[in-house]
Amino acid sequence: MTSFLANSAEHFTNRVLIAQLAARHRLPAIYPAREFVEVGSVLAYGVDNANVWRRIPDMTDQLLRGEKPGDIPFDQQTKFELVLNQTTARSLGLDFLASPLAISDEVIDEQAVAAMHEAGIGP
Repeated sequence: MTSFLANSAEHFTNRVLIAQLAARHRLPAIYPAREFVEVGSVLAYGVDNANVWRRIPDMTDQLLRGEKPGDIPFDQQTKFELVLNQTTARSLGLDFLASPLAISDEVIDEQAVAAMHEAGIGP
C-alpha cells in the first residue's frame, strides 16, 4: 500500500515525525516536497519550491512600485522535481526501477555517499 500526503503547513512542520512514523509502520508514501525526503521519506514529487521563492522578490517589487495586485501575472508552476531516497527504500525492501532513477532530479543514497568518502571521492 502506498499513500500520498497532501501539502499543508502542519504536515511540513511535522515532516520528521511523519517520516519516522511511516518508516516504523513500513509505509512507503509520496510526499509533496523534497524536504520530506531529506529527513528520511521515500519519494517526493512536487513543485520546485526554490523556483517559487525566487519569484517572490519580483512580485514584491511590483507591488511596492504601485502595481495593482490583480495586474501582476500569476505564474502557473511548470517546474516540478522528483526526489528519491534510495536508502529509505532499501530499508523498506523496495528498489527503484532504472527509469525513475534516471529522470529524478536527485537521489539520496547514503551508502553511495559513504563509499565515495571511503574511496576519497567527493567533498
